[in-house]
Amino acid sequence: MTYCVGMRLERGLVFMSDTRTNAGLDNIATARKMHTWQTPGERVITMMTAGNLATTQAVVGILDERTKAPADRAPSILEAPSMFQVAREVGRTLREVINDNVTAGPEAAAAFGATMIVGGQIAGSPPRLFLIYPEGNFIEASDDNPFFQIGETKYGKPILVRAYDPQMSFEQAIKLLLVSFDSTIKSNLSVGLPIDYVIYQNDSFVWGKQARIRDGDPYYSTVSSGWGEALQSAFAQLPDFRFDDEP
Repeated sequence: MTYCVGMRLERGLVFMSDTRTNAGLDNIATARKMHTWQTPGERVITMMTAGNLATTQAVVGILDERTKAPADRAPSILEAPSMFQVAREVGRTLREVINDNVTAGPEAAAAFGATMIVGGQIAGSPPRLFLIYPEGNFIEASDDNPFFQIGETKYGKPILVRAYDPQMSFEQAIKLLLVSFDSTIKSNLSVGLPIDYVIYQNDSFVWGKQARIRDGDPYYSTVSSGWGEALQSAFAQLPDFRFDDEP
């Protein structure tokens, strides 16, 4: 399992992903789930993946290979005219990889399934963010649905729903996402550090700050402990429940 979030702000895009992969409690490893491409001054694209690791690595490998020799390995996401076409190509590639590995039945298809978040900006159009399903179809982020999650989504969603603000700064967005990731990590062993993130400022056409947050990171530790203490304090301040038969 994994946990990835792509978020749209008024000032740009924010992406964050964990790196844990596992095939059982005794087979835990680390693998990058965030992948970026850019042509400075013209386009930036990032993709985060969740699901069958062999499937996601095959999709990333195919897309990356095409960018290195687009004339011989078209179509390339670095040649697509719009982010919509990038999403279509990623979806098509994902569907093809899954179909190539499926032998029979829907259960076999599910074993090779994967979902992806793709976002970025191409000159001449605004930044866009997409959620791509194993079938290859996709939906786009909007004002009503400004962020996407893939993987183990349920533990980290409440804080995003309650605290998200499209006008927040990148620094505030990273703080919000770290709280969401901390809640997920504490609730599910299949999600864990290190955490990768990258930000993108509208119309810059180059990736902004990006880094990996590792175990023992001082800021992450502060957020984790501070959020726990804040929850306990807020809970203590709520009035106690009273039974109807009490005076």
